[in-house]
Amino acid sequence: MRLTEAQISHLAHRAIDAIRAAGVRVVNERVALGEAKELLARALGEDAGTHERVVRKIASLSRRVPEGSSEYEILYRQYFEEESRRGRR
Repeated sequence: MRLTEAQISHLAHRAIDAIRAAGVRVVNERVALGEAKELLARALGEDAGTHERVVRKIASLSRRVPEGSSEYEILYRQYFEEESRRGRR
């Protein structure tokens, strides 16, 4: 899933708000927001690449698996986990 810069910024602000609500004092909001944005962008970017590889892998099967079917969902989860494990090595 690809998010825009504005969406990532919104999520970063929400994360900082949640951190404050938990009682943690944020000393430098600008630095904290920058770090949160970087972490979100990196994490979501890696998931987007994994998603694309999984969709291509399912599409390359010899039989057609309809998107949204229970078989598609099972294959998607299985392949996503495999691709995620490969990425962590």
